[in-house]
Amino acid sequence: MINNDVLRSIRYALDLSDVKVGEIMRLAERDIAQADVANLLRKEDEAGFVECGADVLVSFLDGLIIYRRGKMEPRPGQEDKKPERHLTNNAILKKLRVAFELKEEDMHKVLEMAGFSVSKPELSALFRQKGHKNYRACGDQLLRNFLKGLVIRHRVDQQQ
Repeated sequence: MINNDVLRSIRYALDLSDVKVGEIMRLAERDIAQADVANLLRKEDEAGFVECGADVLVSFLDGLIIYRRGKMEPRPGQEDKKPERHLTNNAILKKLRVAFELKEEDMHKVLEMAGFSVSKPELSALFRQKGHKNYRACGDQLLRNFLKGLVIRHRVDQQQ
């Protein structure tokens, strides 16, 4: 899935301004100019569009986790995790699950809001380690529907 679409969907779901998106990225220690944020949020056919790289999306998602849940202090003896170089749909889904504090039932509800259903084993397979016998790659359609469900869930909450 296109990283810019993920960024735009989350921004829309949470009704975030361009300034707030930049602040969220700075929480993950990524300094980004306001003009660059605006260019990342443009549609592909608009003038000034800039493709969102995996490193930028990781910064936004990590910042979103800090923004919604707070900064996690490292445990003694725990090494700092290095950011992913190649961001898969599974990793995006995992980071969104953490940021929105979603349990398995919540994930199913979000997908059902978008008119997309998956079984419990299918959903749990998305969160397995790559190489595990039950691992399943998250497709663009599933991620797109999950983002659509998040938009429905959070935009309805804001209107009430």
